[in-house]
Amino acid sequence: MKITRAMELIATSRIAKARVRVAESQPYTDKMNEVIRNLGAGSSGASHPLLEKRPVSTAGIVVVSSDRGLAGGYNSSVIRMAEHHIHDLREDGIVVRLYTVGEKAKAYFAYRNFKIEHAWLGVTDTPGYGDARMIGNTLLEDYESEEVDSFEVFTTRYVSALTQKPVQWELLPIEPPEFADEDELSVSYTFEPSAEAILERLLPRYLEGTIFGMLLEASASEHAARRRAMKAATENAEELVRLLTREANQARQAEITTEISEIVGGAEALAGG
Repeated sequence: MKITRAMELIATSRIAKARVRVAESQPYTDKMNEVIRNLGAGSSGASHPLLEKRPVSTAGIVVVSSDRGLAGGYNSSVIRMAEHHIHDLREDGIVVRLYTVGEKAKAYFAYRNFKIEHAWLGVTDTPGYGDARMIGNTLLEDYESEEVDSFEVFTTRYVSALTQKPVQWELLPIEPPEFADEDELSVSYTFEPSAEAILERLLPRYLEGTIFGMLLEASASEHAARRRAMKAATENAEELVRLLTREANQARQAEITTEISEIVGGAEALAGG
């Protein structure tokens, strides 16, 4: 009970830090979405390999889990969703290349003889932008070499401290964000040297920022799930202590009653003799 209470307090403190990091990354993500959206609207048909959809014969699946357990159903929910999707793709004749983030996903799929192309460990507790860049570079290399025709990420979206939702995210090819309102005014850009050159620089950064946001939300979700699981474990331990204490008291009382009865019986026998 002391251990689970300590883990609950640690997870609670980490949730606050993770939520702050998610909030701090949001302005960058929003501005990048705005730039990509306006760039797509004003580039007069400029194209880039990361924006072009192609027939999918090989699909890349990225599963984001935690490195440590004791987080309730956090890992099992997203892993089951990814596994069902992998089976569906294989039934459709699509080759699947699997990438994992976190020890739990790696251990789960390795135990079931899935071939893992690449695994990243020690990332999910406190992810940094360098981790997102490392993951993004690997995925970009496989996508641009046409070893993989699309990438989907299975991760957990942080909704609140009580709600974390496993989600499926289409990562590559990049789908430019759409305007919320058709009449929304977009910024007019002048491209130098060209729209294609700007896209060449921006789209990899956009991909890294997207992955970084996913890692931050997954980290916040992990800590929230662990806090909830440890809180439940602590409450269960407290209830178990109450039940065992009551049973111990009843057993002790029964023993005392038996001893008293034996003493009284012996005293009456001596008096009668």
